[in-house]
Amino acid sequence: MMVAVNEIQPPQLKDHEFTLFQEFIYDAAGINLSDAKKALVSGRLAKRLRELGLSSYGDYFKLLKATASSELQMAVDLLTTNETFFFREPKHFDFLRTQVLPTWVSGQRRIWSAASSSGEEAYTLAMVLAEHCPSDLWEIVGTDISLRMVNKARSGHYAMERAESIPRNYLNNYCLRGTGSQEGTFLIDASLRSRVQFNHANLKTDLSQYGQFDVIFLRNVLIYFDMETKQQVVAKLLRQLKSGGYIIVAHSESLTNVTDSVRMVVPSVYKKP
Repeated sequence: MMVAVNEIQPPQLKDHEFTLFQEFIYDAAGINLSDAKKALVSGRLAKRLRELGLSSYGDYFKLLKATASSELQMAVDLLTTNETFFFREPKHFDFLRTQVLPTWVSGQRRIWSAASSSGEEAYTLAMVLAEHCPSDLWEIVGTDISLRMVNKARSGHYAMERAESIPRNYLNNYCLRGTGSQEGTFLIDASLRSRVQFNHANLKTDLSQYGQFDVIFLRNVLIYFDMETKQQVVAKLLRQLKSGGYIIVAHSESLTNVTDSVRMVVPSVYKKP
């Protein structure tokens, strides 16, 4: 009996195999996958198993341990969550615009989007600075552990529905609507893209190469770490934050018990003495 390709069921992810992938992504990225994420891991890896002609998740794990780094990066890309959108949690950008940027009248200024995913946060920051920063000497740096997301961010090319959260004035000034074969998409203007640099980076590793920053956005990433990893990652980032600089986490996150090296200005916004 012949079975349609789309009816072939993926192999079952066994408990001991799931444990292997939990340990893999924790060691690689510091991400703590709860047991409730078993279905997510199975779903995200199933297509890759089919592409490689593998019959079990255990076989895929053996391949990860025996292959070059390209497949390791593929697995990290598949197992990391990359949910973001333009002007997410807008109070943070209001704080930047009203409390921080008015003081940036001179000198080189830098902001780090430390878990930049597909680039929406970094480009949002660039729009706000282009519109409101009194000095033109500024730079945005975005980093992410997913190489696929970094490449997506560098392109600055998005589906048009992603533009729904961009205020009209920013949309008109910094985005180009696609036509013809690019219908239904938009592109961040080249002049703005040139102010944003994206790099592939693991927040668990040495980050000194990125230099010093005036503001660090570390939003919606701490929730994936256990306390030990949170403390390690935040300590590394704070070494790259200038005295008097700000580190901003998501509204659902806190640096309480994570570090005593900063003081809270408003909930989710902290300042380094």
